[in-house]
Formats: sequence, C-alpha cells, structure tokens
Amino acid sequence: MLKPEEQLKIIKRGAVEILTEKELLERLADSYKTGRPLRIKAGFDPTAPDIHLGHTVLLEKMRQFQDLGHEVIFIIGDFTGMIGDPSGRSELRKPMTKEEVLKNAETYKTQAFKILDPAKTRIRFNSEWLEGLTAAELIRLQAKQTVARMLEREDFKQRFERHNPIGIHEFIYPLLQGYDSVAVGADIEIGGTDQRFNLLMGRELQRDHGQKEQVLVIMPLLEGLDGINKMSKSLGNYIGITEPPKEMFGKIMSISDELMLRYYELLSHISMEELQELKRGLKEGRVHPKKAKEDLALEIVERYWGKEEALKAREEFERIFRDKGLPENIPEYKASTVTWLPQIMKDSGVTKSTSEAIRLIKQGAVSINGERCTDPDKTLPQGEHLLKVGKRRFLKVILSSQPHQ
Repeated sequence: MLKPEEQLKIIKRGAVEILTEKELLERLADSYKTGRPLRIKAGFDPTAPDIHLGHTVLLEKMRQFQDLGHEVIFIIGDFTGMIGDPSGRSELRKPMTKEEVLKNAETYKTQAFKILDPAKTRIRFNSEWLEGLTAAELIRLQAKQTVARMLEREDFKQRFERHNPIGIHEFIYPLLQGYDSVAVGADIEIGGTDQRFNLLMGRELQRDHGQKEQVLVIMPLLEGLDGINKMSKSLGNYIGITEPPKEMFGKIMSISDELMLRYYELLSHISMEELQELKRGLKEGRVHPKKAKEDLALEIVERYWGKEEALKAREEFERIFRDKGLPENIPEYKASTVTWLPQIMKDSGVTKSTSEAIRLIKQGAVSINGERCTDPDKTLPQGEHLLKVGKRRFLKVILSSQPHQ
C-alpha cells in the first residue's frame, strides 16, 4: 500500500472537490497504519440499459481506489431507481417498474466489470435494506430534514418557483440515497457534482446514526461530444462502452483538442507525470493533437474491445477519413413496403426511433448517395441507396417491389 500522501495525490486527480481533504488524509493514514482497507461507496440507478463514458468517470475513480488496496461497494439502486433521482430534473420523472430496473441492473453489473476488479468489488442492491424499512422507520428518516432544506436545492427551488409539480417521493430520494451510506458504513463516497446535495445527506445521516461521517470525492460531469453539455443519451452526444469499436474510435477522434485533455485526465490510465508531459508536448508543438487523440482512442477502445479490435478500428478510421474510402463491410437493409427515410433509419437500427432520425436529418447529418438530405418527409424510390449518418455510420438500403425473404 502506498503512503497516505501518495494515495491522496492519485485520488485528487480530476476531482472537483474533496470534503474534506483533511479527513481523507486521516482515513488514509489510519488505513495505512492498521492495514484495514477503506470502504468506498458509489451508487448507480439503472434507469437506462447501457453505460456510457460519462458514467465511467466514477468507475475509473473506484478502480483507482481498488488499485490502492481499498474495497469498493458498487451499489445498484434497484429501489431508488423506481423513484428516480430528481437531481437536475425540471419535471417529474416517469416511474420505472421493478422489472425494468432489474433488467437494466444486470447489464450494469456486466459492463461495470469491464473497469472494476471483481475480486475487490462488492455488489449490493439497495432494496436489501430499503424495502425492509417500516412505515415508522421511514417517518423517522423523513423527520431528519425539513421542506425548507429540500428547497435549498436549485432544481427543487426552480420547479417550486415555476409552479412545476414536485412529488413528495422526490423529497425522500436524497434521504434514501444517504441511508445507503449508513447501511454499508461507507468511509468514502464518490459522486458527480450534480449529486452534491445527496452526498452531503449521507454525511448527515451517518452522524445521526452514530457513524463517522463519510468523506466525499466529488467528480465532474463529463462533457459529451459537443463539448458543452454533459454526456447524455437523450442529447445524442454520448459514447457508449458497448458501441462497436469503429464507432467508438471515430467518436473519440471527433472531439475537440481541448476536450481531449479532459478525457485524458478523467478516463485515461496514463500517469499524472505522463499527462503533464503530454500537455507540455502539445503546447510546445512536439506532439500533434491528432496523434494524441489517436492514442487516447486506441487506449479506450482497447479497454472495452481488446487490442486487435482497437487496431482494426484505427485502420478503418484512416481509410475512411484519410483516403475518403468506405468501410469494408457496410450493413444492408432490404425492404419492399417501407420508403419513408426516418422509418428506414429506425427499422434498420441506424437510429433508435423515428424522432431521432428526424432530428438528425434536420441537422444535416444524413446523406443519400453522397448528397445531404434535410427533408424529414423524404421517401426513397426503388433501387439501391448508400445512406450515411454522421461521419461514421453507413447503410446500404435496397428497396424492391418484391418482398424480401
């Protein structure tokens, strides 16, 4: 185990805030002295089936703690997921069924272990302790806070001022997330900046239950491909960790040079010394930004798909964008009755919905046989058409009057 000061240096990488650094150093020193690993907690509500690189910011920090010899408790919020985290929400979230949550949870477990060490990870579902709370215990938990305190949260405050509905169950959410820390006796909790209120609630509840307050390691929200908004599937600016290698590689190559350094800091496994040298090389012109971005794309794709697939993705990228060529294997979509372009894009799997297809068409991200299409009412005639969506997705559309077998 590294000395406490050396551990602290690693833990601080990329963190926005540590509450408090003094407490963290004390915990690390006690762990170093006694040999007892610290319990590191992070929770994830499985509200969507896939994890994207934005989610992995917390997972990478958890892995750092594992590499330092500590124990990670990966909490899947199967109970809280049915409520829905109100953080950053401007309206009521549609409740999820237990079946939906559990299905997503299984996917989360599989994807999380692409980063975390299974031998050093404890998977816990917060229904283990939350479903067993009696009505009396839940009332006592709610009595720990006031409505005025809840309305200090900016999202609740804005909704209240705009007369947008706030469900009573949404007030309970931060208390339940905080109670997770009590249930597992967390020494440290990792969370994003949007979770600060909920993380602080965990400290308060631990104190109320006679536990030592957890230290908070607060991480930034990773910007998506646009470099402005946080990475989100709903905004279409995400990089999913289960996306095909060539898609993942191409998306990383499309980010700005400035955003590239942020991705390096939060997602890359290169050391702080290597990162500082990279920054100096870019500033002095010794390192070309494209080469640095390519190295980052290779590292991340290899992490999820292996070295061979990463190298193939790089070759494909170079062929398409340097030589203006086409991918070797373009998927085909055959139909006899569907001609409306957005429907073709949805049915072929190029987009998840016709509304997403319409949005991309209006944005000018779709071309047919080399010509940009901005008409969402576009229909395709019989014959073969080469469809290109964005910079990396290609589809050969074959429309015929005869039904395809």
